[in-house]
Amino acid sequence: MHLTAINFSTHVSVHKARSCSDIKVFYKGKGFLVEDVPQFEISGEHLRICPQGYTCCTSNVEDKLASQSRTEVENVIKDAGRSLQISLTGQYKIFDGHFLDLLNRSELNLQETFTSTWGSLYNKNSDVFSELYTELKKYYRGANINLEETLNDFWIRLLEKFSLMCLLFTGEDYLECVSKQIDTLRPFGDTPRQMKMKVTRTLVAARSFVQGLVTAGEAVRRVSQVPMSQECMRAIMKMTYCPHCRGMPSARPCLNYCTNVMKGCLANQADLDTEWRHLADTMIQVADRLDDPAGVESVILSLPSYISEAMNTMMENIASINNKVRTHTGTRIQVSDVRIILGDNRPYWTSLPNLICSDRVATGLGSEDKCWNGNNRARYLPELMNDGLASQINNPEVEIDITKPDMTIRQQIMQLKIMTHRLKNALNGQDVEFQDTSDDASGSGSGCADDMCSRGTRLVLPITDRPVAIPYPPENERVKGSAMQNLPSISIYLLTLLILLLRR
Repeated sequence: MHLTAINFSTHVSVHKARSCSDIKVFYKGKGFLVEDVPQFEISGEHLRICPQGYTCCTSNVEDKLASQSRTEVENVIKDAGRSLQISLTGQYKIFDGHFLDLLNRSELNLQETFTSTWGSLYNKNSDVFSELYTELKKYYRGANINLEETLNDFWIRLLEKFSLMCLLFTGEDYLECVSKQIDTLRPFGDTPRQMKMKVTRTLVAARSFVQGLVTAGEAVRRVSQVPMSQECMRAIMKMTYCPHCRGMPSARPCLNYCTNVMKGCLANQADLDTEWRHLADTMIQVADRLDDPAGVESVILSLPSYISEAMNTMMENIASINNKVRTHTGTRIQVSDVRIILGDNRPYWTSLPNLICSDRVATGLGSEDKCWNGNNRARYLPELMNDGLASQINNPEVEIDITKPDMTIRQQIMQLKIMTHRLKNALNGQDVEFQDTSDDASGSGSGCADDMCSRGTRLVLPITDRPVAIPYPPENERVKGSAMQNLPSISIYLLTLLILLLRR
Protein backbone atom coordinates (compact mmCIF):
# COMPACT_ATOMS: atom_id res chain seq x y z
CA MET A 1 0.00 0.00 0.00
CA HIS A 2 1.51 3.27 -1.13
CA LEU A 3 1.01 6.15 1.20
CA THR A 4 1.23 9.70 -0.04
CA ALA A 5 2.56 12.20 2.43
CA ILE A 6 0.39 15.20 2.71
CA ASN A 7 2.03 18.48 3.73
CA PHE A 8 -0.34 20.70 5.80
CA SER A 9 0.76 24.31 5.80
CA THR A 10 -0.79 27.07 7.89
CA HIS A 11 -1.43 30.46 6.21
CA VAL A 12 -1.42 33.36 8.67
CA SER A 13 -2.78 36.74 7.42
CA VAL A 14 -0.23 39.43 8.24
CA HIS A 15 -1.35 43.11 8.15
CA LYS A 16 0.95 45.23 6.09
CA ALA A 17 1.54 48.40 8.03
CA ARG A 18 0.81 51.50 5.96
CA SER A 19 2.89 54.63 6.00
CA CYS A 20 1.77 57.49 8.23
CA SER A 21 3.21 60.17 5.97
CA ASP A 22 -0.23 61.65 5.17
CA ILE A 23 -1.20 62.14 8.77
CA LYS A 24 2.25 63.58 9.51
CA VAL A 25 1.54 66.35 6.99
CA PHE A 26 -1.97 66.85 8.39
CA TYR A 27 -0.73 66.83 11.99
CA LYS A 28 2.03 69.34 11.27
CA GLY A 29 -0.53 71.58 9.57
CA LYS A 30 -2.41 71.78 12.87
CA GLY A 31 0.71 73.15 14.55
CA PHE A 32 1.92 69.98 16.28
CA LEU A 33 5.30 68.23 16.18
CA VAL A 34 5.52 65.48 13.52
CA GLU A 35 7.70 63.47 15.90
CA ASP A 36 4.50 62.54 17.78
CA VAL A 37 3.32 60.49 14.77
CA PRO A 38 4.87 57.05 14.11
CA GLN A 39 6.39 56.24 10.71
CA PHE A 40 3.98 53.34 10.12
CA GLU A 41 0.65 52.18 11.52
CA ILE A 42 0.64 50.60 14.94
CA SER A 43 -1.90 48.49 16.82
CA GLY A 44 -4.62 50.67 18.34
CA GLU A 45 -5.38 49.04 21.69
CA HIS A 46 -4.24 52.24 23.42
CA LEU A 47 -6.89 54.42 21.80
CA ARG A 48 -9.60 55.70 24.15
CA ILE A 49 -11.82 57.57 21.68
CA CYS A 50 -11.23 56.25 18.16
CA PRO A 51 -11.95 52.66 17.04
CA GLN A 52 -9.12 50.40 18.17
CA GLY A 53 -7.88 49.15 14.81
CA TYR A 54 -4.51 49.77 13.23
CA THR A 55 -3.76 53.45 13.50
CA CYS A 56 -1.26 56.24 13.01
CA CYS A 57 -2.38 57.91 16.23
CA THR A 58 -0.60 57.41 19.51
CA SER A 59 -2.35 58.29 22.79
CA ASN A 60 -0.59 61.66 22.72
CA VAL A 61 -1.74 62.36 19.15
CA GLU A 62 -5.32 61.33 19.99
CA ASP A 63 -5.41 63.64 23.02
CA LYS A 64 -4.03 66.62 21.10
CA LEU A 65 -6.41 66.15 18.20
CA ALA A 66 -9.34 65.79 20.60
CA SER A 67 -8.47 69.08 22.26
CA GLN A 68 -7.98 70.66 18.83
CA SER A 69 -11.37 69.45 17.60
CA ARG A 70 -13.12 70.96 20.63
CA THR A 71 -11.30 74.29 20.18
CA GLU A 72 -12.28 74.45 16.52
CA VAL A 73 -15.97 73.84 17.20
CA GLU A 74 -15.98 76.29 20.11
CA ASN A 75 -14.45 78.89 17.80
CA VAL A 76 -17.15 78.31 15.19
CA ILE A 77 -19.81 78.88 17.87
CA LYS A 78 -18.02 81.98 19.19
CA ASP A 79 -17.62 83.39 15.68
CA ALA A 80 -21.29 82.85 14.90
CA GLY A 81 -22.26 84.44 18.21
CA ARG A 82 -19.82 87.31 17.70
CA SER A 83 -21.35 88.05 14.31
CA LEU A 84 -24.87 88.21 15.76
CA GLN A 85 -23.66 90.19 18.77
CA ILE A 86 -21.95 92.75 16.52
CA SER A 87 -25.18 93.15 14.56
CA LEU A 88 -27.22 93.72 17.73
CA THR A 89 -24.61 96.09 19.18
CA GLY A 90 -24.51 98.00 15.93
CA GLN A 91 -28.28 98.44 15.95
CA TYR A 92 -28.12 99.54 19.58
CA LYS A 93 -25.55 102.23 18.75
CA ILE A 94 -27.55 103.45 15.76
CA PHE A 95 -30.82 103.73 17.65
CA ASP A 96 -29.17 105.07 20.81
CA GLY A 97 -27.36 107.79 18.86
CA HIS A 98 -30.52 108.69 17.00
CA PHE A 99 -32.65 108.90 20.13
CA LEU A 100 -30.15 111.05 22.04
CA ASP A 101 -29.82 113.26 18.97
CA LEU A 102 -33.60 113.72 18.99
CA LEU A 103 -33.51 114.80 22.64
CA ASN A 104 -30.64 117.21 21.94
CA ARG A 105 -32.39 118.66 18.89
CA SER A 106 -35.59 119.04 20.87
CA GLU A 107 -33.79 120.83 23.72
CA LEU A 108 -31.94 123.13 21.30
CA ASN A 109 -35.20 123.96 19.52
CA LEU A 110 -36.81 124.80 22.86
CA GLN A 111 -33.90 127.08 23.80
CA GLU A 112 -34.06 128.96 20.51
CA THR A 113 -37.84 129.28 20.50
CA PHE A 114 -38.25 130.26 24.13
CA THR A 115 -35.38 132.76 24.06
CA SER A 116 -37.09 134.70 21.29
CA THR A 117 -40.62 134.25 22.69
CA TRP A 118 -40.16 134.66 26.46
CA GLY A 119 -36.88 136.53 26.60
CA SER A 120 -35.43 137.17 30.06
CA LEU A 121 -38.32 135.30 31.65
CA TYR A 122 -36.99 132.11 30.06
CA ASN A 123 -33.31 132.91 30.47
CA LYS A 124 -33.65 133.38 34.23
CA ASN A 125 -35.46 130.05 34.57
CA SER A 126 -33.82 127.98 31.83
CA ASP A 127 -32.54 125.49 34.42
CA VAL A 128 -36.10 124.15 34.84
CA PHE A 129 -36.16 123.10 31.19
CA SER A 130 -32.59 121.84 30.97
CA GLU A 131 -33.10 119.71 34.07
CA LEU A 132 -36.19 118.15 32.46
CA TYR A 133 -34.14 117.02 29.46
CA THR A 134 -31.35 115.83 31.74
CA GLU A 135 -33.81 113.67 33.69
CA LEU A 136 -35.31 112.29 30.47
CA LYS A 137 -31.85 111.28 29.26
CA LYS A 138 -31.02 109.68 32.61
CA TYR A 139 -34.27 107.73 32.51
CA TYR A 140 -33.60 106.56 28.97
CA ARG A 141 -30.11 105.44 30.02
CA GLY A 142 -31.66 103.20 32.67
CA ALA A 143 -31.48 105.32 35.80
CA ASN A 144 -33.88 104.43 38.61
CA ILE A 145 -36.14 107.42 37.97
CA ASN A 146 -39.92 107.54 38.22
CA LEU A 147 -40.79 109.12 34.89
CA GLU A 148 -44.30 110.14 35.90
CA GLU A 149 -43.01 111.93 39.01
CA THR A 150 -40.32 113.64 36.93
CA LEU A 151 -42.91 115.10 34.57
CA ASN A 152 -45.21 116.11 37.43
CA ASP A 153 -42.33 117.82 39.23
CA PHE A 154 -41.47 119.72 36.06
CA TRP A 155 -44.92 121.32 35.81
CA ILE A 156 -44.94 122.19 39.51
CA ARG A 157 -41.50 123.82 39.27
CA LEU A 158 -42.52 125.63 36.11
CA LEU A 159 -45.62 127.04 37.77
CA GLU A 160 -43.67 128.09 40.83
CA LYS A 161 -40.93 129.81 38.84
CA PHE A 162 -43.18 131.69 36.47
CA SER A 163 -45.86 132.47 39.03
CA LEU A 164 -43.30 134.50 41.05
CA MET A 165 -43.24 136.98 38.21
CA CYS A 166 -46.71 136.74 36.77
CA LEU A 167 -49.20 136.12 39.54
CA LEU A 168 -50.45 138.41 42.24
CA PHE A 169 -49.74 136.15 45.20
CA THR A 170 -46.14 135.10 45.70
CA GLY A 171 -45.96 133.85 49.24
CA GLU A 172 -44.72 130.40 50.14
CA ASP A 173 -48.17 129.40 51.36
CA TYR A 174 -49.59 130.39 48.00
CA LEU A 175 -47.01 128.33 46.09
CA GLU A 176 -47.55 125.32 48.34
CA CYS A 177 -51.27 125.60 47.79
CA VAL A 178 -50.87 125.90 44.02
CA SER A 179 -48.57 122.86 43.93
CA LYS A 180 -51.03 120.72 45.87
CA GLN A 181 -54.03 121.91 43.87
CA ILE A 182 -52.41 121.80 40.43
CA ASP A 183 -54.63 118.94 39.29
CA THR A 184 -57.74 120.89 40.30
CA LEU A 185 -56.63 124.31 39.02
CA ARG A 186 -55.23 122.94 35.78
CA PRO A 187 -53.27 126.13 35.05
CA PHE A 188 -51.68 124.53 31.97
CA GLY A 189 -54.92 123.09 30.66
CA ASP A 190 -54.93 119.50 29.41
CA THR A 191 -51.46 119.71 27.86
CA PRO A 192 -49.53 118.14 30.80
CA ARG A 193 -51.77 115.07 30.73
CA GLN A 194 -51.41 114.66 26.98
CA MET A 195 -47.67 115.21 27.08
CA LYS A 196 -47.21 112.81 30.00
CA MET A 197 -49.17 110.08 28.23
CA LYS A 198 -47.18 110.37 24.98
CA VAL A 199 -43.77 110.95 26.52
CA THR A 200 -44.19 108.09 29.00
CA ARG A 201 -45.24 105.59 26.34
CA THR A 202 -42.43 106.73 24.02
CA LEU A 203 -39.60 106.73 26.56
CA VAL A 204 -40.71 103.48 28.18
CA ALA A 205 -40.75 101.82 24.76
CA ALA A 206 -37.40 103.35 23.71
CA ARG A 207 -35.66 102.43 26.96
CA SER A 208 -37.02 98.90 26.88
CA PHE A 209 -36.06 98.55 23.22
CA VAL A 210 -32.38 99.42 23.72
CA GLN A 211 -32.29 97.35 26.91
CA GLY A 212 -33.70 94.44 24.92
CA LEU A 213 -30.91 94.79 22.37
CA VAL A 214 -28.34 94.83 25.17
CA THR A 215 -29.89 91.80 26.88
CA ALA A 216 -30.05 89.84 23.63
CA GLY A 217 -26.44 90.65 22.78
CA GLU A 218 -25.24 89.78 26.27
CA ALA A 219 -27.09 86.45 26.18
CA VAL A 220 -25.42 85.59 22.88
CA ARG A 221 -22.00 86.55 24.25
CA ARG A 222 -22.30 84.60 27.47
CA VAL A 223 -23.85 81.47 25.98
CA SER A 224 -21.40 81.39 23.07
CA GLN A 225 -18.54 81.21 25.59
CA VAL A 226 -19.86 78.17 27.46
CA PRO A 227 -17.13 75.50 27.07
CA MET A 228 -17.80 72.06 25.65
CA SER A 229 -17.94 69.14 28.07
CA GLN A 230 -15.45 66.27 28.05
CA GLU A 231 -18.12 63.96 26.65
CA CYS A 232 -18.77 66.43 23.85
CA MET A 233 -15.04 66.69 23.10
CA ARG A 234 -14.82 62.92 22.75
CA ALA A 235 -17.81 62.84 20.39
CA ILE A 236 -16.42 65.67 18.24
CA MET A 237 -13.00 64.02 18.09
CA LYS A 238 -14.53 60.72 17.03
CA MET A 239 -16.52 62.48 14.32
CA THR A 240 -13.81 64.84 13.08
CA TYR A 241 -10.34 63.35 13.37
CA CYS A 242 -10.75 59.64 14.03
CA PRO A 243 -11.05 59.07 10.24
CA HIS A 244 -7.48 60.42 9.96
CA CYS A 245 -6.32 58.03 12.66
CA ARG A 246 -7.95 55.16 10.72
CA GLY A 247 -6.21 56.13 7.48
CA MET A 248 -9.40 57.60 5.93
CA PRO A 249 -8.56 61.31 5.76
CA SER A 250 -11.08 61.98 2.99
CA ALA A 251 -14.02 60.43 4.87
CA ARG A 252 -16.56 63.03 5.98
CA PRO A 253 -19.24 62.53 8.65
CA CYS A 254 -22.75 61.39 7.76
CA LEU A 255 -25.27 64.24 8.02
CA ASN A 256 -27.45 62.71 10.77
CA TYR A 257 -24.34 61.55 12.62
CA CYS A 258 -22.90 65.07 12.74
CA THR A 259 -26.29 66.53 13.64
CA ASN A 260 -26.77 64.14 16.56
CA VAL A 261 -23.29 64.94 17.85
CA MET A 262 -23.91 68.67 17.75
CA LYS A 263 -27.44 68.43 19.16
CA GLY A 264 -25.95 66.59 22.10
CA CYS A 265 -23.12 69.11 22.50
CA LEU A 266 -25.50 72.08 22.19
CA ALA A 267 -28.42 70.61 24.11
CA ASN A 268 -28.38 73.31 26.79
CA GLN A 269 -28.06 76.08 24.21
CA ALA A 270 -31.10 74.74 22.35
CA ASP A 271 -33.19 75.22 25.50
CA LEU A 272 -32.82 78.98 24.96
CA ASP A 273 -34.97 78.66 21.85
CA THR A 274 -38.41 79.31 23.38
CA GLU A 275 -37.49 82.42 25.37
CA TRP A 276 -35.24 83.69 22.59
CA ARG A 277 -38.14 83.54 20.12
CA HIS A 278 -40.46 85.24 22.62
CA LEU A 279 -37.94 88.05 23.08
CA ALA A 280 -37.44 88.46 19.34
CA ASP A 281 -41.19 88.56 18.67
CA THR A 282 -41.79 91.13 21.42
CA MET A 283 -38.84 93.24 20.29
CA ILE A 284 -40.31 93.32 16.79
CA GLN A 285 -43.62 94.50 18.26
CA VAL A 286 -41.87 97.31 20.13
CA ALA A 287 -39.99 98.19 16.94
CA ASP A 288 -43.32 98.49 15.15
CA ARG A 289 -44.52 100.84 17.90
CA LEU A 290 -41.41 103.01 17.57
CA ASP A 291 -41.72 102.97 13.79
CA ASP A 292 -45.22 104.41 13.95
CA PRO A 293 -45.61 107.84 12.28
CA ALA A 294 -46.64 109.24 15.68
CA GLY A 295 -43.74 107.49 17.38
CA VAL A 296 -40.37 108.52 18.77
CA GLU A 297 -39.41 111.36 16.46
CA SER A 298 -42.80 113.05 16.50
CA VAL A 299 -43.16 112.94 20.29
CA ILE A 300 -39.62 114.03 21.23
CA LEU A 301 -39.44 116.88 18.74
CA SER A 302 -42.90 118.06 19.84
CA LEU A 303 -41.85 118.66 23.45
CA PRO A 304 -41.15 122.40 22.93
CA SER A 305 -44.59 122.82 21.33
CA TYR A 306 -46.31 121.05 24.23
CA ILE A 307 -44.51 123.17 26.83
CA SER A 308 -45.09 126.40 24.89
CA GLU A 309 -48.79 125.65 24.53
CA ALA A 310 -49.06 124.90 28.24
CA MET A 311 -47.35 128.17 29.21
CA ASN A 312 -49.59 130.18 26.90
CA THR A 313 -52.59 128.53 28.54
CA MET A 314 -51.26 129.48 31.97
CA MET A 315 -50.80 133.12 30.97
CA GLU A 316 -54.30 133.28 29.54
CA ASN A 317 -55.81 131.81 32.73
CA ILE A 318 -54.00 133.89 35.37
CA ALA A 319 -57.16 135.60 36.59
CA SER A 320 -59.10 132.37 36.80
CA ILE A 321 -56.26 130.69 38.66
CA ASN A 322 -56.06 133.53 41.18
CA ASN A 323 -59.79 133.25 41.90
CA LYS A 324 -59.52 129.50 42.43
CA VAL A 325 -56.52 129.96 44.71
CA ARG A 326 -58.45 132.39 46.86
CA THR A 327 -61.33 129.93 47.00
CA HIS A 328 -59.17 126.98 47.98
CA THR A 329 -56.65 128.86 49.87
CA GLY A 330 -38.13 109.08 11.84
CA THR A 331 -37.40 106.62 13.64
CA ARG A 332 -38.28 104.46 10.58
CA ILE A 333 -34.67 104.94 9.89
CA GLN A 334 -33.47 103.07 12.67
CA VAL A 335 -35.56 100.07 13.61
CA SER A 336 -36.25 98.29 10.32
CA ASP A 337 -32.87 96.54 10.36
CA VAL A 338 -33.53 95.33 13.90
CA ARG A 339 -36.71 93.62 12.73
CA ILE A 340 -34.80 91.87 9.96
CA ILE A 341 -31.95 90.75 12.24
CA LEU A 342 -34.27 89.45 14.96
CA GLY A 343 -36.63 87.83 12.49
CA ASP A 344 -33.84 86.02 10.66
CA ASN A 345 -32.29 84.82 13.92
CA ARG A 346 -35.41 83.59 15.73
CA PRO A 347 -34.28 79.93 15.34
CA TYR A 348 -30.62 80.82 16.04
CA TRP A 349 -29.98 78.42 18.92
CA THR A 350 -31.60 75.36 17.36
CA SER A 351 -29.93 76.06 14.00
CA LEU A 352 -26.38 75.97 15.42
CA PRO A 353 -25.95 72.18 14.86
CA ASN A 354 -26.84 72.60 11.18
CA LEU A 355 -24.55 75.63 10.93
CA ILE A 356 -21.58 73.67 12.28
CA CYS A 357 -22.31 70.56 10.21
CA SER A 358 -23.06 72.39 6.96
CA ASP A 359 -19.47 72.39 5.67
CA ARG A 360 -18.30 69.24 7.45
CA VAL A 361 -20.57 66.45 6.27
CA ALA A 362 -20.34 64.18 3.24
CA THR A 363 -22.32 65.35 0.23
CA GLY A 364 -23.01 64.14 -3.28
CA LEU A 365 -24.43 61.04 -4.91
CA GLY A 366 -24.24 57.96 -2.69
CA SER A 367 -22.70 59.92 0.18
CA GLU A 368 -25.05 58.32 2.72
CA ASP A 369 -23.40 54.92 2.15
CA LYS A 370 -19.81 56.19 2.03
CA CYS A 371 -19.78 58.69 4.87
CA TRP A 372 -18.02 58.31 8.22
CA ASN A 373 -20.46 56.97 10.82
CA GLY A 374 -18.09 57.04 13.78
CA ASN A 375 -16.59 53.60 13.15
CA ASN A 376 -16.18 53.18 9.42
CA ARG A 377 -17.35 54.27 5.98
CA ALA A 378 -20.96 53.15 6.02
CA ARG A 379 -24.55 54.36 6.40
CA TYR A 380 -25.47 55.96 9.73
CA LEU A 381 -28.44 54.07 11.18
CA PRO A 382 -29.50 55.72 14.50
CA GLU A 383 -32.45 58.10 14.39
CA LEU A 384 -32.07 61.87 14.47
CA MET A 385 -32.53 63.43 17.93
CA ASN A 386 -34.85 66.32 18.68
CA ASP A 387 -33.63 69.66 20.08
CA GLY A 388 -33.04 70.48 23.73
CA LEU A 389 -31.51 68.88 26.79
CA ALA A 390 -34.40 66.56 27.65
CA SER A 391 -34.38 65.09 24.14
CA GLN A 392 -30.77 63.89 24.48
CA ILE A 393 -31.53 61.15 26.97
CA ASN A 394 -31.08 58.53 24.24
CA ASN A 395 -28.49 60.34 22.13
CA PRO A 396 -26.18 57.57 20.87
CA GLU A 397 -23.21 59.89 20.30
CA VAL A 398 -22.90 62.13 23.36
CA GLU A 399 -23.23 61.03 26.97
CA ILE A 400 -25.10 63.81 28.74
CA ASP A 401 -26.78 64.03 32.13
CA ILE A 402 -30.11 65.70 31.42
CA THR A 403 -30.67 66.28 35.16
CA LYS A 404 -27.75 68.74 35.33
CA PRO A 405 -28.44 71.73 33.07
CA ASP A 406 -25.74 74.34 32.52
CA MET A 407 -26.32 77.10 35.07
CA THR A 408 -24.88 79.92 32.94
CA ILE A 409 -27.39 79.14 30.22
CA ARG A 410 -30.24 78.79 32.71
CA GLN A 411 -29.44 82.27 34.03
CA GLN A 412 -29.57 83.67 30.52
CA ILE A 413 -32.92 81.96 29.91
CA MET A 414 -34.22 83.77 33.01
CA GLN A 415 -32.80 87.09 31.76
CA LEU A 416 -34.54 86.66 28.41
CA LYS A 417 -37.81 85.86 30.17
CA ILE A 418 -37.54 88.94 32.42
CA MET A 419 -36.66 91.19 29.48
CA THR A 420 -39.60 89.88 27.46
CA HIS A 421 -41.93 90.64 30.38
CA ARG A 422 -40.58 94.18 30.59
CA LEU A 423 -41.02 94.69 26.86
CA LYS A 424 -44.62 93.51 27.05
CA ASN A 425 -45.22 96.00 29.85
CA ALA A 426 -43.62 98.70 27.70
CA LEU A 427 -46.04 97.89 24.88
CA ASN A 428 -48.84 98.74 27.32
CA GLY A 429 -47.13 101.97 28.36
CA GLN A 430 -46.28 100.62 31.81
CA ASP A 431 -43.07 101.89 33.36
CA VAL A 432 -40.59 99.37 34.76
CA GLU A 433 -37.31 99.64 36.60
CA PHE A 434 -34.18 97.94 35.29
CA GLN A 435 -32.51 96.30 38.25
CA ASP A 436 -29.23 94.50 38.71
CA THR A 437 -29.10 90.99 37.25
CA SER A 438 -28.49 89.66 40.74
CA ASP A 439 -31.97 90.85 41.73
CA ASP A 440 -33.52 89.41 38.59
CA ALA A 441 -31.86 86.03 39.02
CA SER A 442 -33.30 85.75 42.48
CA GLY A 443 -36.77 86.08 41.06
CA SER A 444 -37.50 89.64 42.10
CA GLY A 445 -38.50 92.26 39.60
CA SER A 446 -40.53 95.30 38.97
CA GLY A 447 -43.71 96.04 37.17
CA CYS A 448 -46.69 93.72 37.32
CA ALA A 449 -48.12 90.73 35.54
CA ASP A 450 -49.99 91.47 32.32
CA ASP A 451 -53.30 90.19 33.65
CA MET A 452 -53.02 92.30 36.81
CA CYS A 453 -52.32 95.67 35.22
CA SER A 454 -54.40 98.23 33.47
CA ARG A 455 -53.12 101.19 31.52
CA GLY A 456 -52.11 104.06 33.70
CA THR A 457 -52.28 101.98 36.88
CA ARG A 458 -49.37 100.22 38.54
CA LEU A 459 -50.46 97.74 41.15
CA VAL A 460 -46.89 97.10 42.23
CA LEU A 461 -45.15 100.23 43.49
CA PRO A 462 -41.74 100.93 41.96
CA ILE A 463 -38.62 100.13 43.93
CA THR A 464 -37.05 103.55 44.40
CA ASP A 465 -35.20 105.63 46.94
CA ARG A 466 -37.64 108.48 46.40
CA PRO A 467 -40.71 108.76 48.62
CA VAL A 468 -43.77 107.21 47.05
CA ALA A 469 -46.34 109.85 46.12
CA ILE A 470 -49.85 108.77 47.03
CA PRO A 471 -52.40 110.70 44.93
CA TYR A 472 -55.06 112.61 46.88
CA PRO A 473 -58.53 113.60 45.71
CA PRO A 474 -59.06 117.31 45.13
CA GLU A 475 -60.52 117.92 48.58
CA ASN A 476 -58.51 120.10 50.91
CA GLU A 477 -55.98 117.91 52.72
CA ARG A 478 -56.62 119.58 56.07
CA VAL A 479 -60.37 119.10 55.75
CA LYS A 480 -59.88 115.49 54.82
CA GLY A 481 -57.59 114.99 57.79
CA SER A 482 -60.07 116.47 60.20
CA ALA A 483 -62.81 114.33 58.73
CA MET A 484 -60.76 111.22 59.28
CA GLN A 485 -60.03 112.28 62.84
CA ASN A 486 -63.78 112.72 63.51
CA LEU A 487 -64.72 109.25 62.31
CA PRO A 488 -64.86 107.66 65.81
CA SER A 489 -67.22 110.34 67.21
CA ILE A 490 -69.48 110.05 64.15
CA SER A 491 -69.66 106.29 64.66
CA ILE A 492 -70.63 106.75 68.32
CA TYR A 493 -73.29 109.26 67.31
CA LEU A 494 -74.81 106.88 64.75
CA LEU A 495 -74.73 104.00 67.21
CA THR A 496 -76.55 106.12 69.83
CA LEU A 497 -79.18 107.13 67.28
CA LEU A 498 -79.70 103.50 66.29
CA ILE A 499 -80.29 102.50 69.96
CA LEU A 500 -82.86 105.28 70.39
CA LEU A 501 -84.74 104.17 67.30
CA LEU A 502 -84.80 100.56 68.47
CA ARG A 503 -86.20 101.60 71.85
CA ARG A 504 -89.15 103.23 70.08
